Amino acid sequence: MDPAGLTLKLLLVGDSAVGKSSLLRRFTDGAFEPSLKPTIGVDFRVKKMVVDGHAAQLAIWDTAGQERFRTLTPSYYRGAQGVVLVYDVTRKDTFTGLESWLKELDIYTSKSNTVKMLVGNKTDKPDREVERKEGLQFAKKRSLLFIETSAKTQDGVQHAFEELVRKILQTPSLWDKSTEKRGVQLMESSAQQHKSLCGTYCPLS
Repeated sequence: MDPAGLTLKLLLVGDSAVGKSSLLRRFTDGAFEPSLKPTIGVDFRVKKMVVDGHAAQLAIWDTAGQERFRTLTPSYYRGAQGVVLVYDVTRKDTFTGLESWLKELDIYTSKSNTVKMLVGNKTDKPDREVERKEGLQFAKKRSLLFIETSAKTQDGVQHAFEELVRKILQTPSLWDKSTEKRGVQLMESSAQQHKSLCGTYCPLS
């Protein structure tokens, strides 16, 4: 299957006020609003993108970071091919909170090879509390893609989504239904072989 015309499900997760909605607005609309209201539940946007000659439609879900909305999110994790974990480089607590988001992803994502990207946002601000090398070390340790961005200045935003989509396209099992079917057929044929062997050789219990 050619990825042309492919729809990919991406999620934005992270603590409240780290700039998830601003990143999404900047990427999909090219706009920035300094005083966006917190997301209630989930926001959803679609964006078409061409990466390495492949056209893909991105269905991007922006989940609320506030605790009282967390119960709404598990169903949105299912089927996601890519996840962007966002923290605010000027707030250390949003960085230390990443572990709980990763645990949630492990519990709720239905695909074990979902591509995950760590994004340190708000690099335009001077009062940084999380250094770039800290983010890089965290990402390396947990096999995450990593980039720093500023939704305000647009720095790194387009590149972040391009890299995420590129990695997903390099993992056909995430989007190519024919690879899934082949896997099922292989499992069935090996099970049938095992059954036929037992029919001939296995002692009756």
